[in-house]
Amino acid sequence: MRARTLQIQRRLFSSKTPRSSDFAHCVIGGGVVGLAVASRLATKYQKPTLLIERHGEVGTETSSRNSEVIHAGIYYPEKSLKTRLCIRGKQLLYELCEKQRIPHRRLGKWILAQNEQERSVLEELHEKCERLEVPTEFITKAEAERIEPAVHSPFGVLSSPTTGIVSSHDLMTYLTGLLEPFDIALQTSVVDINKLRGGGYEVITCNSTDTDGSGERTAITADIVVNAAGLNACHVSNMLLPPLRHVTPFYAKGNYFSYSASQPRVSRLIYPCPVEGLGGLGTHLTLDMAGRMRFGPDVEWVDGPEDLVARDSRLAEAVEAVAVYLPGLQREALVADYCGIRPKLRPKSGGFQDFVVREEERCPGFVNLLGIESPGLTASLAIAEMVDEILTW
Repeated sequence: MRARTLQIQRRLFSSKTPRSSDFAHCVIGGGVVGLAVASRLATKYQKPTLLIERHGEVGTETSSRNSEVIHAGIYYPEKSLKTRLCIRGKQLLYELCEKQRIPHRRLGKWILAQNEQERSVLEELHEKCERLEVPTEFITKAEAERIEPAVHSPFGVLSSPTTGIVSSHDLMTYLTGLLEPFDIALQTSVVDINKLRGGGYEVITCNSTDTDGSGERTAITADIVVNAAGLNACHVSNMLLPPLRHVTPFYAKGNYFSYSASQPRVSRLIYPCPVEGLGGLGTHLTLDMAGRMRFGPDVEWVDGPEDLVARDSRLAEAVEAVAVYLPGLQREALVADYCGIRPKLRPKSGGFQDFVVREEERCPGFVNLLGIESPGLTASLAIAEMVDEILTW
């Protein structure tokens, strides 16, 4: 899938009701998480809400450059936010998709074991899933060969039946529609944030097309500011917080590869056994809503988030990884297609890093969402729920 965009009309800042601040809520970042947060706060409280997006359309960064997988919540430490928000988000997302007829499919996922060591890893995953009450089951080699004859997994398969896929485009279109009565500022970059003495925040913006920063600046005030800026979230956070609390971002690029041949075919998502410290879940096989196969993402550590060109130079490594579990792969039919960037809070081999979802100390009403990578799409509605809970404590 190539990156897809959403068309929405740019509107000027406005205030719906007289108040001391221009807005009750200001959400920075128009990806799926920012849309989920803004739409929840706006529709629940019916107060003036502003969503700020630096691009000309919403959802053009990480939210439209991923596998579109609804994750089950099985890979992360049991007590982590990633696990909790993924499991809760999966429930909320399936409920929303079914109610609003947002295209999605519960395809299920297989995680494969190629040797005894990987089998042990899958057994540990299965035991953890039992504790978390996340459904998983083992499938024998013989049964796996009968169901998916093209897939090679000599030491068995761990099946995750609640994993699925969703059209991120249609999901974001729905969430954007909920914000129609409110305010969306496109092509608008946040250049500074100031805490106001009487409470609330001043958010200073400029037009994103003024790349040299010389354009006219606009200041708005908001009682609550939620930083959901994704790849730019650390930069936004550092505008407000003192230097000792600054955060350094890291970036893991993921290249995706499309497959044009009709064979071999599979009917579910196929994942290799997870490797600790890799930075991702391995080059896996996913399906889009039309049933087309694609592979990725791989992991390529880069210096910044600007490089969004899929690299042919990564193809040989991807073919090698995929051929392990799909030996009938027609290698000439696999081509570099698109890529995305994962926002990381630790460098390569830096160990597990959880989501950061918190109201910052001495900054009441300022909520930071940092390091929201996978499973951010799955967790988006749960993250919005958590932000709401934080603000009402």
